[in-house]
Amino acid sequence: MYQWEIKIPKKIHDTKFFGNLKIEVIDKGICSHCGTCATICPVNGIKVEDKPIYFPNWEKECIDCGACIKVCPRWDYKPLNGIGDYLEILAAKSKRFKGQDGAMVTEIMASAFEMDLIDRAIFVGRDENWKPITSIVKDIEQLFEETIRGTKYSFADVMPRIKEVVKDYRVGVIGTPCMMSGVRKLQQESGIFNNIKLAIGLFCTENFYHWQLHEFLLKEKNVEMKDAVKTDIKRGKFIVSLKNGSKVSFPVKEFDPIIPSGCEVCQDFAAIESDVSVGSVGSKAGYSSVIVRRENAKKVLDYIFEKEYAERGEVNIDAIQKLCEFKIKIHPYPPKH
Repeated sequence: MYQWEIKIPKKIHDTKFFGNLKIEVIDKGICSHCGTCATICPVNGIKVEDKPIYFPNWEKECIDCGACIKVCPRWDYKPLNGIGDYLEILAAKSKRFKGQDGAMVTEIMASAFEMDLIDRAIFVGRDENWKPITSIVKDIEQLFEETIRGTKYSFADVMPRIKEVVKDYRVGVIGTPCMMSGVRKLQQESGIFNNIKLAIGLFCTENFYHWQLHEFLLKEKNVEMKDAVKTDIKRGKFIVSLKNGSKVSFPVKEFDPIIPSGCEVCQDFAAIESDVSVGSVGSKAGYSSVIVRRENAKKVLDYIFEKEYAERGEVNIDAIQKLCEFKIKIHPYPPKH
C-alpha cells in the first residue's frame, strides 16, 4: 500500500479533480498520454490504453484527492524545449547489444544493473503486430530478447507499471520526453518515486496510437506490421524494413492526419528532464547520440567505457539543435488556428 501527502491544488471547475483534469487537459486535446496520472491514482481508476486517457465512472469512483493534477505535466502547461542542460554529449555504439541504432539505451540499462544501481527496469516490448507490451525486466539476460529492443512509435503504459515495482525496488525507466517530465513531477510529490534511480529519455518528435499507425500502414502503404523487422525515422522519412529484405519508405509528413493532438503542442525533442537522453539524430548509422545530463548517468557512461562495452563516435550537436528548433516551429503553443 502506498501513502503520500499532497498539498491539495486549486480547482478551476466545480467538479472532482479528475473532472478538472478532463476539462482542462484531456478534452482540450493537450494530454500527452504519458500516463503519469494513472501512476499516482490511489484507486487505480485512470486507464492508459490504445486510446485517449480515461477514467470509467469517475464521477463516483474518483476520491477527489487531486494527485492526478499535481503530477500532470500538461496541467498549467508551459512547454519545455531546446537541448537543455548537460554534462556531455557523445555518440556511442554498444559492443554487447544490437539495437535500433547503437543500442545504447539497452547498454546503459544493462550497465546500471551490473553496477547495482537498479533492481528492475521497465522496457517496451512488442507483439507480432508491433503493438507495445510493457515488460518489467529483472536481469541483463532479458535484454538480449529481440522484441524488447527497437522503437515502436506507439504509446505504451510505461508509467503505470512503475507503481508495481517502485516501492520495493530501485527502478530504471525509459520513456518519451513527456514521461520524463512525469517522472520529475512524481519525484517532487513523493519520496517513494525517488526509487526511480535512472530515467532514460528518448528523442521524440511525436508518438501514435498503435491502432491508427497499424491502420494507416495497412490501408495507405499495404504494409502488414507482422511482416516488419524494424521501423525507423531518418531524414524526415518513416522506414519499415520487412522480413523479405525490402523496405517501405515515405515522408513522415504523411502521418499528419493521425498525429495525436497532445503531441502537436509538445516542443521537447531531446527529453531535457531525463538523466540521459538517447536518439539517432546527430550520429552516423549504427551509433546513438547520448546527452548525459546528470551525475548518476555520467557514472554509468564512465563505467561503460571503462569496461569497453561501447565504442565512441563523432556527434553532430548542430544536427540535434536543428531538430530541437524544428519541433518548436512545427508545434507552436498555444496552437495556431
